[in-house]
Amino acid sequence: MLALILLVLSIGLADAVNPSTVAPALVLVTGPGGAQRLGRFTLGVFVVSLVGGIALLLGPGQLLLDALPHPSAHAKHLGEAFGGVVLLALAVALWIGRHRVAASMAAAGDSDRLERGAFALGAGIMAVELPTALPYFAAIAAVIAADVPLLVRIALVALYNVAFVAPLLALLVARERLGERGTARLDALGARLRERGPALLAGLLAVLGVAVGLVGVIGLS
Repeated sequence: MLALILLVLSIGLADAVNPSTVAPALVLVTGPGGAQRLGRFTLGVFVVSLVGGIALLLGPGQLLLDALPHPSAHAKHLGEAFGGVVLLALAVALWIGRHRVAASMAAAGDSDRLERGAFALGAGIMAVELPTALPYFAAIAAVIAADVPLLVRIALVALYNVAFVAPLLALLVARERLGERGTARLDALGARLRERGPALLAGLLAVLGVAVGLVGVIGLS
C-alpha cells in the first residue's frame, strides 16, 4: 500500500511541473487580488481533474484503459514528426502576434473579469488536457490494478490531484506570506511575464517543435 501511495505521489508531483497550469498561475498571482485569482484558478484545475479521474475510476475504468490505442513505433514517429511541425507553426503564429497577445494579457491583468474567470480558466485548461493526460492515466491504471477498496482508490486519485496542484498551492502560500516588498517584486515579475511571456513562449514552442520533430524524423529514418 505504501508503495502505491508513493507511486501515485511521485507521478503527480512529476506531472505538476506543467507549463499549462504553472505559467498562467504566475500571471494570475501578480497584481491586486492575485491570491484570490490564483485560488480560484487552482480550484478549477483541481475540481475538473478530480472529477475526470473519479469518472474514469468509477466507470468502466479498466475497459477504457485497455481501449486506449497502442500505436506501432512507425505511427508514433509519424505523430512526433507531425507534432513537431504543429508546434513550430504555433511558435511562428505566436511570434507574429506577440505584441497583440502581450497587450491583451496586460489589459486582462488589470481587469476584474480575470478574477471572475479564473476558475473557468483553470477548469477549461484541465478539460482540454485531460484526454491526453498520460501520466494521470498511468496513475489511475496502477490504482485500478491494486487490490484495494473503492474508497481507497478514490482517495488515491484525490491524493494525485493534490500533488498535481502542489506548485500552485506553494505559489499561493508564498503570495500570502510575502511582505510588502516581496509582493511588489512578485507584481513586477508578473508585469514582465505579461510583457515578454508571448515571445518567450514562442521560443519555447519552437525549441520543443524542433526537438519533437527531430525525434520523429530520426525514428523514421
